[in-house]
Amino acid sequence: MERNPPGGQGEPVLLRLPFDGRWLAQNSPARRVPSHGTDLLGGRYAIDFVGVDSRHRTAFSSDWRTFAATEPPDRFVAWGQPVLAPAGGVVVGVHDGEPDHAARRSQLALLPYALGQPARLRQGVAPVAGNHVVIRLGHAPAFVALAHLRAGSIDVAPGEEVSAGQHLAACGNSGNSTQPHLHLQVMDGPDASTARGLPMAFARFREWPRGPGSSRIRDAGLPQEGAVVEALPPDGAGG
Repeated sequence: MERNPPGGQGEPVLLRLPFDGRWLAQNSPARRVPSHGTDLLGGRYAIDFVGVDSRHRTAFSSDWRTFAATEPPDRFVAWGQPVLAPAGGVVVGVHDGEPDHAARRSQLALLPYALGQPARLRQGVAPVAGNHVVIRLGHAPAFVALAHLRAGSIDVAPGEEVSAGQHLAACGNSGNSTQPHLHLQVMDGPDASTARGLPMAFARFREWPRGPGSSRIRDAGLPQEGAVVEALPPDGAGG
């Protein structure tokens, strides 16, 4: 197991991947820390996952809007995919009601969106995280946040106990998000505006490294930047 991600201290919190199927790892703390270029909002070791199909494509189709405008979020594989609890614990925070945005792959569409990012940061957690769930973990003194969820899809409420693999919500494109994806981070407190990020690792998954090559099974660790991953059942659980 990777005991210490780059720049990290202490044992990483071990989670399961919070989804089924194949997802692309981006902004991985296996590449750099802070993984998103900042320690703000408890995101020092955060990671992003983008749903992909069997050919590892993030979208079902492309057209002129891909290169010159915004796109509907439902053309992306991640849109509406189930988001699962990465560990057992108690829900301590839920925020819903943020709109899901149009997606942006075009540089023409990305530029004005990027220019608006400082303003979103000044507004606080919700405009950045979008719809999100925070869980106090039962097996570690830590909190896990799952962000950019689809508006109206959250199935849990504060105070509810959840088990690993339980359905929480659907993947969306709310908050500071340019295409549907799932943002996950572990923190030392429930409020991202004051919490510090903690290192994490994921248990038992298949990984297709970036570039040519076959997949490998990893018992625990962090997905490499640009790798595609798929959750596997625990040893002895079948599948």
